[in-house]
Amino acid sequence: MATTTRKKTVQWDPHDIKAEMLKKYPPKVARKRAKQILVNEALENTTPEIVANVRTIPGIITMRGCTYAGCKGVIMGPTRDIVNLVHGPIGCSFYAWLTRRNQTSAPGKDGENFMNYCFSTDMQDSDIIFGGEKKLAAAIQEIYDLMHPKAIAVFATCPVGLIGDDIHTVTRNMKEKLGDCNVFAFSCEGYKGVSQSAGHHIANNGVFTHMVGENNEEKPGKYKINLLGEYNIGGDGFEIHRILHKCGITLLSTFSGNSTYDQFASAHQADLSCVMCHRSINYVADMLETKYGIPWIKVNFIGAKATAKSLRKIAEYFGDQELIDKVDAVIAQEMLEVETALQKVFPGTVGKTAMLFVGGSRAHHYQELFAELGMKTLSAGYEFAHRDDYEGRQVIPDLKVDADSRNIEELDIHPDPEQYRPRKSEAELKKLAEAGFAFKDYEGIIPDMEKGSLIIDDLNQYEAEKLVELMKPDLFCSGIKEKYSIQKLGIPNKQLHSYDSGGPYAGFKGAVNFYNEISRLVNSRVWSYMKAPWQENPELSATYVWE
Repeated sequence: MATTTRKKTVQWDPHDIKAEMLKKYPPKVARKRAKQILVNEALENTTPEIVANVRTIPGIITMRGCTYAGCKGVIMGPTRDIVNLVHGPIGCSFYAWLTRRNQTSAPGKDGENFMNYCFSTDMQDSDIIFGGEKKLAAAIQEIYDLMHPKAIAVFATCPVGLIGDDIHTVTRNMKEKLGDCNVFAFSCEGYKGVSQSAGHHIANNGVFTHMVGENNEEKPGKYKINLLGEYNIGGDGFEIHRILHKCGITLLSTFSGNSTYDQFASAHQADLSCVMCHRSINYVADMLETKYGIPWIKVNFIGAKATAKSLRKIAEYFGDQELIDKVDAVIAQEMLEVETALQKVFPGTVGKTAMLFVGGSRAHHYQELFAELGMKTLSAGYEFAHRDDYEGRQVIPDLKVDADSRNIEELDIHPDPEQYRPRKSEAELKKLAEAGFAFKDYEGIIPDMEKGSLIIDDLNQYEAEKLVELMKPDLFCSGIKEKYSIQKLGIPNKQLHSYDSGGPYAGFKGAVNFYNEISRLVNSRVWSYMKAPWQENPELSATYVWE
């Protein structure tokens, strides 16, 4: 397909853009923030360094979430048959209730699905003063009597950490009392880490400790895999499962989209772990390998080409020619619809520009889809990444453990004496390596972005608006917090955390959905008619004392 480049009327230099964004900050803040804004000037065989995973500067309206949001909302939220009980004020419970459009599919008419409910101890002033442990135990008992679930997970909010409620003793006692219900707790107070990334780590440690390895009943399947870091936003997980099933690959467990207790408990039986969101779950993949012998690879099912590449990599790992041929046949069949859809929208999307500022690996993965549309990514970044998400895993040995990271327990994992089983022999591993096959590898976002692009960690509201003003992209991708302020600037915003009401965007059918939706967004004239009230009649003006 022939491509053309649409000339932008805006001429800009990335260093000037960076300087302009920093100009409004006090000198000390500007010096700190400058280290988190990178002009991508990577030379051959080198990757520039960026500062990431540091606390947001007080007073700046950031796009991040808290530790509790990462633990309860992101990781445990998509699991349908575990009751999630928030120990804290009702506002915290409501905040994390169905905000990410995680979808699930409970089997049968009476299949267990507790995701629709909002469970909370609803702490009041008296509980803050006298303690809430008795109230927590009573809430667990009430849930058990009403629902009789397989498990109850308890989440600590900020007040709980401040008053010192011993939620772990309460849950251990209740587990012993109830007998047939696994009860455990997460110390995921919102303030406990830099961002929601800390909550992901705390939640995954808990899943690994309390559930993984419990079910030894053999699961059927010739090619069994785990999918890690996929949360079934807008039905992405359904589409990935459809494709894998069509290829003859058994998806044993997903962490944690459309997940169940049994999936977690059976994850140790897989032959391969496939990691989608590197940030939220790479350590679980490492622990599964150390304890059970399950190797892992990085995959990406966002984008038709990326999906095809990932499927072929999975087939190459298993090394069965029957599977390799089947995967190739499925890709060929699925790509017919993809190519037809792309040809239809491509003339209207080629040359358009986008920015992506979202969590996890989405700001990286979705660039694959934009590239298929002929669109250029001007700037991108993560809300809660670490340096390895930007620069690649080779920097991990050089990362310093800071005070915030020490708040997160590091599990001491060793090979399980009964369940550890190497999935590949040394000869098989050597053969794969000689063929260029890479295990536990992630190059990060920086090497994949164009020279001169802006890579920004922990973007804030002011910077987002300044970027739009100066660079005038055709599309801005973010979370819900930025959606309406960006649209008031006269350009469309696409949520990539919750998909607005769209999706799925993963896999082949997801790519078709994305092509059509982005084409409508960037070619609609309605955005040019948008004018914010303050643009017509500014009410306030001010200067800073340091100017």
